[in-house]
Amino acid sequence: MENLLHKENQKFYSDVPPTKLRNRDEKFRVAKPTPFWRWVADRFFYNMLEHRFFSLKIKNKENYDKRNPDFANIIYAPHNNWWDGIVGYNLCRRIFKTDIRMMIEEMNRFPILARAGAFPVNKKSAQASMRALQYSVAELCDKNKSLWIFPQGIIRPPMYRPIEFQTGMAYIAKNVVKKAGGINLIPVAVNYPFLREDKPEVLCEVGEPYILTDKNIDRRELTHTLEKRFESLCDKQFFDITKGEIEEYEYLYKQKLKWYKKLEKRLKRIEINPNSGV
Repeated sequence: MENLLHKENQKFYSDVPPTKLRNRDEKFRVAKPTPFWRWVADRFFYNMLEHRFFSLKIKNKENYDKRNPDFANIIYAPHNNWWDGIVGYNLCRRIFKTDIRMMIEEMNRFPILARAGAFPVNKKSAQASMRALQYSVAELCDKNKSLWIFPQGIIRPPMYRPIEFQTGMAYIAKNVVKKAGGINLIPVAVNYPFLREDKPEVLCEVGEPYILTDKNIDRRELTHTLEKRFESLCDKQFFDITKGEIEEYEYLYKQKLKWYKKLEKRLKRIEINPNSGV
């Protein structure tokens, strides 16, 4: 029984990317966002969050303004569940106000996402992945664009340690520096805790940007540096949540109280006479 459970757990969090497991060739599509489809995606993805989570809160959003505005951005976050991309899209569009590009594995199942700024990555092999990496470099030569990426390269369990990045993000960063002079690397820690409400909440903490201008930096050294900085940010966020220290977070949105929550508040205000028999 113990071996069976272990095998099921391995399948749930596989170390092999889905495109490599399926061993299928996928058509590469460039991102083709249009004003109309941006408008649709903005509302659709925002409504998805509003219906599933009680609130979305952000901390230290001013760190985004510490970037060098002459360079494009790579904004990176942990990848623990299906909602991560939806959260990233909303942060980029509603908080950072930036033109987002997002690398999505198995995007051929949802090709319409190209209209919202997404493009596919095929991890069947290193050669197959290169198309997406090179496309990212070309896009980030435009200082007004931001790439939202999950540098772990695969879904990991919440609080998985140590945090290990694949080298794709460092490859993109170094090559953008060679072509455009620099790149902003901006970490965002994301957590989905239940707090005092009947639905989970999304907590996002923006870290200090790492402004890269050294085109000769070793790719492994860069990857290791970013891993350590990111793990420290994520650990700090988790530790703050465990202590209930979330006062510094600002709301992007908060749901209105449901009827049963309003009723609960009213019932709490009712004083019962101990001699009434109630």
